[in-house]
Amino acid sequence: MSKAPPPAATYATPALQNSHVANLLTGTTAYTKQITITSNSDLERERNRCTFNASTLTHMLDGGATSTLRRRELESMIENDPSGIFDNSQNANMSRPERHVRALAKTVRMIELARSIGMGNDHDGHIIADDFFGVLLASVADDLPAALHWVMFVPNIMSLCDDEQQKNWLPLCRDWKMIGCYAQTELGHGSNVRGLETTATFRPGGSAGDGEWVIHSPTLTSGKFWPGTLGRTANHAMVIARLIDGSGVDRGMQNFLVPLRDMRTHQPLQGVTVADIGPKIGYNNMDNGLAYFDHVVIPRRNMAMRFATVDERGNFTKRKVSDAASKVAYVTMMQVRALIVNEAGKALAMAVTVCTRYSAVRRQGFKEKGSKTEVQILDYVQQQHRIFPLLAASYCFFFTGRQIIQRLRSIERILVQQKAGTANSVTKEMVADIHASSSCLKSFTTTIAADGIEECRKACGGHGFLVSSGLPELLGAYLQNPTVEGDNHMLPQQTVRVLLKMLQTLNSGGDVSAYKKCDSWYLVKEIQNIISSPDTNMCSAETLDDLLKGSTILQAFRHRAARLLLELAGNIAEKTSNGSSSETQQQNVWNQSLVQIARVSKAHSLALLMNHFLEGIEAESSNLGNAEIRVLNDLALLFGLYHIEQAMGDFLEDQYLTSSQSTLVRDSVLLLLKRVRINAVGLVDARDFTDFRLKSALGRKDGNVYPAIINESLMTGGLNDQHVGPGYAEHLRKLTVDGVGEYHPAAANTQLQHSRL
Repeated sequence: MSKAPPPAATYATPALQNSHVANLLTGTTAYTKQITITSNSDLERERNRCTFNASTLTHMLDGGATSTLRRRELESMIENDPSGIFDNSQNANMSRPERHVRALAKTVRMIELARSIGMGNDHDGHIIADDFFGVLLASVADDLPAALHWVMFVPNIMSLCDDEQQKNWLPLCRDWKMIGCYAQTELGHGSNVRGLETTATFRPGGSAGDGEWVIHSPTLTSGKFWPGTLGRTANHAMVIARLIDGSGVDRGMQNFLVPLRDMRTHQPLQGVTVADIGPKIGYNNMDNGLAYFDHVVIPRRNMAMRFATVDERGNFTKRKVSDAASKVAYVTMMQVRALIVNEAGKALAMAVTVCTRYSAVRRQGFKEKGSKTEVQILDYVQQQHRIFPLLAASYCFFFTGRQIIQRLRSIERILVQQKAGTANSVTKEMVADIHASSSCLKSFTTTIAADGIEECRKACGGHGFLVSSGLPELLGAYLQNPTVEGDNHMLPQQTVRVLLKMLQTLNSGGDVSAYKKCDSWYLVKEIQNIISSPDTNMCSAETLDDLLKGSTILQAFRHRAARLLLELAGNIAEKTSNGSSSETQQQNVWNQSLVQIARVSKAHSLALLMNHFLEGIEAESSNLGNAEIRVLNDLALLFGLYHIEQAMGDFLEDQYLTSSQSTLVRDSVLLLLKRVRINAVGLVDARDFTDFRLKSALGRKDGNVYPAIINESLMTGGLNDQHVGPGYAEHLRKLTVDGVGEYHPAAANTQLQHSRL
């Protein structure tokens, strides 16, 4: 028989004994009232001691004071929208379907607001072409399901479709009647585009009498799998499929505009199986999807026909277009990678903002025995060594992303306007070079950003594990980037192939002048120096002052990249000469060299990043004061020397650095951490992230960390809807009241005897 429950407690609920928490409790069913206090004194002190004007850097990051004002207006419009649809406070407690539906509502409202303020009016109504569309998206502070429509689908139509097709389809995209995605990746193939299995087979006749395509998924692994926006949102897809012409000849991969759903009812069309792929680590507002095509018929003209055509009889022809036109399409698609580089800096900056502010507020340990004042964890050098290089990287990625985007747009503009033979013509070397740069930088920056966000989360200690810290969601959503738009372990190969081709031209005595306007031009001089003076091409720094120069650090990175490239080329040549030069042998040698290839790509990335950082600061010198330039230079030096420290072996193995110089590198990093420390909060403040965007109890601008944690814990947790938690009556009460867990010695002995039989 169960024992009677113990008598009711005669003391107050423990939470009620604390006045700071008591005012949150309203009766017995809910926690609704929030704690508020004045701004945190530690953060105020940090801001007051800052040696530069954070607003000046904010304007630089935005592209000018006018752009800052515009951004803040858009952020305010979203945050204060009377519909309340943009509220993110309950995101963590929503089911995935609820979050997806909410994100769709945000998409619709965002477009409605964009139309109401005339966004896109200067671009024939195309909202996504507006310079501030990206700012509006960021202001929503949540992932939107229709993203692949503007990121990949529309750019594909503009790049790969002819004028007539664009005239038909772009107005539908502009008016959001046609919402599309980019369907390349399949269940069984991703980066290996030549291995894709989806087929587009030409069939004569059709409803219009001029031929049609039959889109088919012949195997399980041929189903499109992973494309964002595909699962529930898109009604069209730009499908990458293997073209089989009228003679049955496989013509390789081409793009086809395939309707997925009825444009009025949104029901899947006949032969189309389309679905969401299910929950992921993060980015779960997005309906990454799968699609199978069972002999789906589309018109002949639904093939993208800017660069290739198929006539009414099924004859395949590569369209004769200008070299410039083909390059424009290629450059347009590369801009996606450039945007990813730029976004890496923003995502990393958000994580560093949270971690830096929290590290200024959080106190732990005492400076000396008997002291009652705890130490800000931001004062611990180990914490600085974890955070400040990431802070530096976030600024470096900003300058680099901006430079790559500007260069791609410049190339695109020249290509559109150029005539063959003009002085401003864009060469194939330039296009290959920017492809190499965008590939290695995408790989490197997204790796640093993903690892850096996680490092910031861990640097926040236990509270970093809370969803309310904002860091788990930021990390989960960002983790797609090391894979999307080229896997980070595949892209370096594309980079190195371009660099090896340039080296081959140099070694064979060919004309390398075509590379003068290329990022890789620095390698020509460095390679020549290494070959001509292998024993004297070493770092000459003797003191900390010698080392604390951007030119010294940049030279070190350039030397390493050139040496590793030469070493790789030599090893490949040696392995190839020892066996057959067949394609199989070459592939084997390349496979054996992949680890070394990754090292070359990383080295080239760091040389580019350091150069863009220094050049970016120099370009802004007329817009910044001495104090701002000084603090940015400190970040550039820290970024460079930290990465030299991390890869010290590369610089020691050929004696470019001596052992004493390696000690100087470590000493200089510590010195720079001390310099950056005084300005750390100001540097993250300069990013001007609103609390609405950060969605972090730890990274609040006012520093009210602990009240915010309590508010988030009591108010947004589904387990706190009632003081008696869910599951008590049907489960927990069986232990505490009904006696299910009571110990009865006789029963235990009997059970033990039975177990021995």
